[in-house]
Amino acid sequence: MGAMGDVTGYHWLDDDGPAFGAPGVAPTWTSSKKDAVSTAYSASSRVWFTVSHGTLNEIYYPTIDRPQTRDMELLFTDGETFFHEEKRDIKYEFHYIDHNAPAVRLVGSDPQGRYTVTKEIVADPHHSVVLMNVKITGDETVLSRMKCYALLAPHLHGGGAGNSARSVLVAGKRALLAWRGPTSLAMGADCGFTRSSCGYVGASDGYQDLMTDLKMTWCFGQALDGNIAVTGEIDVARNREFTLAIGLGDGHHAALSEMMQALSTSYEVHCERFIEQWLRALTPKELAHASTDGGRLSRVSQNVILTHEDKTYSGAFIASASIPWGASKGDDDLGGYHLVWTRDMVQSATALLACGRCETALRALVYLACTQHPDGSFAQNFWIDGTPYWTGIQLDEVAFPIMLAWRLWKHGDLEKFDVFPFVEKAAGFLVRYAPITQQERWEENAGYSPSTLAAVITALVCAADLARAHQAPEMGEFLEDYADWIESHLDEWTTTDDGVLHPDVKRHYMRIHPPCEGEPFHNPKIPPGHLVLSNRAPDERSCFEAREIIDAGFLELVRYGIRRADDPLIVDSLKVVDHVLKIETPYGPCWRRYNHDGYGQRKDGGPYMGWGQGRAWPLLGGERGHYELAAGHDVKPFITAMEQFSSIGAMLPEQIWDREDFPQEEMYFGQSAGAAQPLVWAHSEYIKLLRSTVDGQVFDCLSCVKERYGVESGKRTFKNNIEIFQTGRPVVMLAAGMTLRIVDTAHFQVLYTTDGWATSVKLESHAVGYAGFFVDIATMAGQAGTIEFTFYWPGQDKWLGRNFEVTVEE
Repeated sequence: MGAMGDVTGYHWLDDDGPAFGAPGVAPTWTSSKKDAVSTAYSASSRVWFTVSHGTLNEIYYPTIDRPQTRDMELLFTDGETFFHEEKRDIKYEFHYIDHNAPAVRLVGSDPQGRYTVTKEIVADPHHSVVLMNVKITGDETVLSRMKCYALLAPHLHGGGAGNSARSVLVAGKRALLAWRGPTSLAMGADCGFTRSSCGYVGASDGYQDLMTDLKMTWCFGQALDGNIAVTGEIDVARNREFTLAIGLGDGHHAALSEMMQALSTSYEVHCERFIEQWLRALTPKELAHASTDGGRLSRVSQNVILTHEDKTYSGAFIASASIPWGASKGDDDLGGYHLVWTRDMVQSATALLACGRCETALRALVYLACTQHPDGSFAQNFWIDGTPYWTGIQLDEVAFPIMLAWRLWKHGDLEKFDVFPFVEKAAGFLVRYAPITQQERWEENAGYSPSTLAAVITALVCAADLARAHQAPEMGEFLEDYADWIESHLDEWTTTDDGVLHPDVKRHYMRIHPPCEGEPFHNPKIPPGHLVLSNRAPDERSCFEAREIIDAGFLELVRYGIRRADDPLIVDSLKVVDHVLKIETPYGPCWRRYNHDGYGQRKDGGPYMGWGQGRAWPLLGGERGHYELAAGHDVKPFITAMEQFSSIGAMLPEQIWDREDFPQEEMYFGQSAGAAQPLVWAHSEYIKLLRSTVDGQVFDCLSCVKERYGVESGKRTFKNNIEIFQTGRPVVMLAAGMTLRIVDTAHFQVLYTTDGWATSVKLESHAVGYAGFFVDIATMAGQAGTIEFTFYWPGQDKWLGRNFEVTVEE
């Protein structure tokens, strides 16, 4: 920003005095517990917003994809007898203006019923502006002396601290301008503000002013570099209906211009255009037939997913336009869920495929290809511009994009996008790291995870199919062999034979089996076979044996076509899951992620603050519904439960409160807790469950996978005969008749002996694209003894410097 006197098109207003007070304490971040609804752009608009408790809660500007304003609300006073803050004093009824569009209408009255406020909120279809049309009706003796105040607390460029604001005059009307970093915000009204003020939260903001004497007596021209709130006055006596606009832009001129452009067109035209453009994206009618609520949640779910795609970075889908437990967080947690996770994003894209929106899914795939790292991986999560946020390695997040690529390729929807280089690199990364992941899908523990390995197996089979179609048959065979090797050890790596969670079930899948000594991501600080669980309370035990912890991630094996629904191990493991994790709510069954989970509302109903109690997740009910469909059972109860778990605005929460009502903390059994809402993954799961019900088969079950593992026929046309050795995960034993496959990332030679170096054999490795190089050493049936070998890398002129030994046994 230049000097204050160097700007054009508008000028600063000093009002009655300079800035007042000092930068205040960061205001808490507000988030609805029960009634949040998100809506967004249509066509080319670049903003979206959330509404909770009847107030405009957050606005998102996609250049940085972080919340730009918090808690914009209206204040009402007659200057003499009453002062009403709408989020505390006015109870709003929530409506959609049109059931096919995320346009919101809120209707509420003051406690004495003297006046009624009707608010409609949409995004300008063509500008980065959110519009709120306000109509006030009621007792004329009250309205004739009433004032309305728009109070807004900017959190620009991702934080509440360090914001600045000034009153300005633009095109002859008083407005408010705020800025932080490169982002500016302008708030104005079509009637113009009669007065305005910029203050510091908790010290000199408009709420503090009005609460004191029911009148606006402070008109501070600016508030610089602090946690601020701006206030604009509207004379209700002269304006019973008005439209507020909040515009965002890269700089002052952009924000003000966007706001004024929006206000130059009537609200009715904006609303009509907004709804008209959403009517171009109708949810398939057949999904409504599979629902039990007449299609309401299916319509909202598709729209929720669509609103979470960015407009600056096409194809970028964030996980949620919310911050879990946002009411208790400040600037130290900028990410929230306003980030891209490839797992969540592919869930979104696949749900849109279930709605027939192939072009949108392709945009998602192209975006992912542009954010892929040179080694084939993806960041754990990242901002929409590709900047990494967290840095963990999650193999399922590398696998999911391959699965999306295969789907689009198989259905002929790739257009001119050459997907093979992208897939080859991702598959190569899986080969280098699998079967051990640093983090599984709950982003906490390392080891052998059934859900992660289900995704990895599926992705490798998909990549093999694509490799053969792109004239790389040896690579295809190698990738299939790798998938088969993992699948053949799956039950060995991820189950316990000495379970302690169910009195009648000893053998079942575990949530994750930790790495052993010498394996990647092994933690030598804890006992072998143990996990340290995150998010536990300071006085709670956090170290558990792996056999003590279960989740339902193994259901992914059925979902993708690796295991049959009636597999005895699957059935027995479900008994344990239901015994330990299932919660019967007033609206239907719901499941927690895993036992002893600490990521959730605390036991006293308070917010998660680094520790808590993991609650039930509605999306897990959707996953269970998919399993029940595969098993030939009734799916309707799971569809109904998800619909019942949604909010008034049909937003699906990440977690629900899963015990008796706790009204002191506004927690009610079966309703959303303080975690993310909406969670786009949950909406995606619901859409896919409806599609699966319509189709009579699990939508995510991939034909190439179920055919390879004989899920439908019960027969396989192959048997795994390979044991894979990598220096990071060596093999010490091999069954006679098996082939020892040695894999490395660079070209190498192997020198080996089976007779104590009396004789030796040298083998040259074979290249399989980005997956690396391999050598096979075959053994004969009945063979016994030891294979001893070492490595040499010609390109580096380097010997390994040690020998490995593998015992061959019958």
